[in-house]
Amino acid sequence: MTRRGFLRTLAGGLSGLAVGGVSALLVPRASAADTVWQIDPDLCVQCGNCRTECVLSPSAVKCVHAYDVCGYCDLCSGYLQPGARRLDTSAEAQLCPTGAIKRTFIEDPYYEYTIDEALCVGCGKCVKGCTAFGNGSLFLQIRHDRCVNCNDCAIARSCPSRAIRRIGAGRPYLLKGERRGA
Repeated sequence: MTRRGFLRTLAGGLSGLAVGGVSALLVPRASAADTVWQIDPDLCVQCGNCRTECVLSPSAVKCVHAYDVCGYCDLCSGYLQPGARRLDTSAEAQLCPTGAIKRTFIEDPYYEYTIDEALCVGCGKCVKGCTAFGNGSLFLQIRHDRCVNCNDCAIARSCPSRAIRRIGAGRPYLLKGERRGA
């Protein structure tokens, strides 16, 4: 290669880099405002960190109930303590430490379970019970009306299963069992 050929190749490469750099400045980048934190319910292990690590008190993480998956069982493992003496609404029979899950009789033997988000602290005890012995209709989600969308989520840093990640704000909630692209 001649000196002139070398300089021509070098000039072409540098101009290509310059055009690429200018175009990178002009193309809008995804910012934290375009994404939100969310829990992948298929990866969550209900470790309890959502309750203790969130910068908010109570946590922005809340239990969500997938009614179409629920069996409406009298013996709900997400509602009742394991080995509960009575299948009733007494505080000692309930698994939730704050009483955030409400049980309403429908007809024998069916009950409806609803979550009072104001009482839910995101501990995941009900989710763990429902997943271990039930059909998994209870799962945790970060409620975006409460989340301050930190750039460095403390819960995500402490999550042992790496279930918390940023996703596009256009589709903020990941649902249990939903297929996701790689």
